[in-house]
Amino acid sequence: MHAYLHRSEILNKFNTIHQSFVLNLYGNFVDNIRLYVRGGSGGMGLPRLGGLGGNGGDIWVVAKKGITLKQIKDKHPNKRFTAGVGSNSSIHALRGAKGEDSQVFAPVGISVTTDNGRILGELNCEGDNLLVAKGGHGGSLHSGFLPSKGQTRQIRLDLKLIADLGLVGFPNAGKSSLLTALSHAKPRIASYPFTTLRPEIGKVMYDDHKQVSVADLPGLIEGAHVNKGMGHKFLKHVERTNQLMFVVDICGFQLASNTPFRSAFETVLLLNKELELYNEELLGKPAILVINKMDLPEAQGRLRELETHLENQEESSHLFHEDVIPKSLMRFTHVVPVSATTGLGLPLLKSLIRQSLEEQNIIETDGQRSERLLKLRREIPTSSIPSWGFSQPT
Repeated sequence: MHAYLHRSEILNKFNTIHQSFVLNLYGNFVDNIRLYVRGGSGGMGLPRLGGLGGNGGDIWVVAKKGITLKQIKDKHPNKRFTAGVGSNSSIHALRGAKGEDSQVFAPVGISVTTDNGRILGELNCEGDNLLVAKGGHGGSLHSGFLPSKGQTRQIRLDLKLIADLGLVGFPNAGKSSLLTALSHAKPRIASYPFTTLRPEIGKVMYDDHKQVSVADLPGLIEGAHVNKGMGHKFLKHVERTNQLMFVVDICGFQLASNTPFRSAFETVLLLNKELELYNEELLGKPAILVINKMDLPEAQGRLRELETHLENQEESSHLFHEDVIPKSLMRFTHVVPVSATTGLGLPLLKSLIRQSLEEQNIIETDGQRSERLLKLRREIPTSSIPSWGFSQPT
């Protein structure tokens, strides 16, 4: 009994050290930051001559390539940004000058929220900017020539990676190997779980110089929707990928000796359920299912079994415990067997990735065009629409 307890204590200590090690490594990648921002106060008005004080400066968050949240944290350790004060009105300048604006340069692909979670805006392209703290008004007749203070806020910059494709899979499914085989990225690869501790972005290159960005994200585990493992760190990045690529080990998956073994089809169901429990809207994204490790001896037999289950998802899902079954089943645009190790199926996968993204782009473009036309029709008064070719009432 004592020996058992001693062994248990050792295992607990080991797990604590391992978790600390993972967090320290992942901690080098900053994916959110909290800032204090304050707009500049306005300048005093000049009552004797009716002069207007200058407005205080504003604070803007501006998207810029090459910037990281970690750089902001390192460069501004106090994480405070204040704008310039407006100039006072004077005999020489009855209208005081506006205070200097302050810019917070941030990465492309962030959402800006208040402390209570209200979304102020998103910066998706370089040069996008967002007003986060407005300067105070300068003194004028209406305010008794007294200025007002600038707006004060605590804001959060939350990085959600923007990539064409996001790899979704449990640890050791071979996502890192697949990313390496498809692109020029060089993520850490090893035969044990959690080798990806921070997001990796790779570029898939085509002969006509077209590029597709693929994000390999930290390994998902069961319970991620309630923030187990790297749960929300993983899932929030998935939200900002255009499409998903499920990567599944054809031989199944088992995280540890005390966790259940999951077959390939059961793994698909679990991944589906984790996304659904976190945010059902993720299931609306186009998705490709990649069956990896097809170079293993037993792979062909297991693939036939998996294909049978996928063809009859509703019926097959009832063979498993209800905790595993999602409410809505993911529909995959393509199912592609590959081997990231030998290169089997990779040319076809590259072709289908591009095809899927181009099809999505056409659908979205047509949808946007139809939406613009409907908007224009609503804005144009009926009486102004020409009636060429129609007889007019006499």
